[in-house]
Amino acid sequence: MIQLLLPIIYLAFISLGLPDALLGSAWPTMYTEFNVPVSYAGIISMIIALGTIVSSLQSDRLTRALGTGRVTAISVAMTAAALFGFSVSHSFWLLCLWAIPYGLGAGSVDAALNNYVALHYESRHMSWLHCMWGIGATAGPYIMGFALSSGQPWNSGYLYIAILQIALTAVLIFSLPLWKGRPGTGKENGTAPGNPDGSADPGVLTLPEIIRIPGAKEVMICFFCYCALEQTASLWASSYLNLFKGVSADTAARFAGMFFIGITAGRALSGFITMKLNDTQMIRLGQGITAVGILVMLLPGPREISLAGLILIGLGCAPVYPCIIHSTPDHFGAHRSQAIIGVQMASAYVGTCLMPPLFGLIANHISVGLFPVFLLLILILMVIMHELLTKKTAHRDLI
Repeated sequence: MIQLLLPIIYLAFISLGLPDALLGSAWPTMYTEFNVPVSYAGIISMIIALGTIVSSLQSDRLTRALGTGRVTAISVAMTAAALFGFSVSHSFWLLCLWAIPYGLGAGSVDAALNNYVALHYESRHMSWLHCMWGIGATAGPYIMGFALSSGQPWNSGYLYIAILQIALTAVLIFSLPLWKGRPGTGKENGTAPGNPDGSADPGVLTLPEIIRIPGAKEVMICFFCYCALEQTASLWASSYLNLFKGVSADTAARFAGMFFIGITAGRALSGFITMKLNDTQMIRLGQGITAVGILVMLLPGPREISLAGLILIGLGCAPVYPCIIHSTPDHFGAHRSQAIIGVQMASAYVGTCLMPPLFGLIANHISVGLFPVFLLLILILMVIMHELLTKKTAHRDLI
């Protein structure tokens, strides 16, 4: 029976990705209906991000109290309810209201599932699961596009995704018995998660206690930098190619999309490479490929060079996020991994919220041509933090 759990987790990761790009794909139609400025999409996305940060920070407490299976089912149900709320909303402020459970539902399930996989499955599954997230994130806009191109309102696109989430919630509820009996998962086996070496479980850790753990600050900054780099690249690549390199708008948009295709395909490939390389080696490999991609974008020459550099950045990003997560129990111990992954996710969303708008100010007041330089500086900080993390946690068992 336990073999059935992994496919369900794969489905859950696809579910995590489905709503992520919906707002962006539907907003050109939505904001005219609500008669609000186009910039108001940022208000909704910020509410969702803040909810995700809050629930990520509470993931350790929730998972210990309810178990990974219940947290996953409840969180997906909250997301489904929020998406259904979007589908019946005809007011901007109602969207803001439904954005609250939207964000709260995303954070806990993301942290809980990532920790569960890090504890119980090989690194290749972590890469492939995040590849499934990419498939979900790609499918969401296609479903919205199908609704709009069929003459249906944007509400229908949200309704279709809500129905899929409701179906997954039912699957997760029926799968709850499968989560039992796995070590280190809290209520699933009737005990609090303990340290595999037999030492006492520290209980729920507060944020100051987590930050004091050797390596915690470094991994938080590392996650902040990764998501800052990924989201800045995804948001501003098209503008850089069009405004600075002279690439036509449609070609720039197409190759900006190739960035996420590179991440998705790269994670599928990374799953096989992890059979030969460990998590630290995979992270360094990804950082190296990303550096090459950024340096290629800095080279003078034909615009095709910049297009190739962007694809390389996507491929380089592919193994970094899943391998940092998968290495968390090795760096900090299984008994602290849920707490650490929770703050990692919160740091990731802070990076997502802050850094793309910061580059927007740089592009507006200085030059969009600084795009690869901005990415390079973030990458350098990420590399430094990861190396410090590896050094500080190399002898974790002696701490």
